[in-house]
Amino acid sequence: MAQFQFIIGGKLVTFDNWEDVPEEFEHVIKFIPDIPSEPHTDEEHEELKQWNIRLQELMEKERARSN
Repeated sequence: MAQFQFIIGGKLVTFDNWEDVPEEFEHVIKFIPDIPSEPHTDEEHEELKQWNIRLQELMEKERARSN
């Protein structure tokens, strides 16, 4: 099961669905997406690439907020 944790409004908030993750937050605490078991299909490889991009976007937002 996926788990995404953030500090939002000074509180620890957990989401298990990527679509529920808000645009605004203070800090990323945990980023654990659902990873399908191997072997992966081409479609799953494309999805796996998206998780890295999403994490990088979250980290950019966190850095921008701290400046």
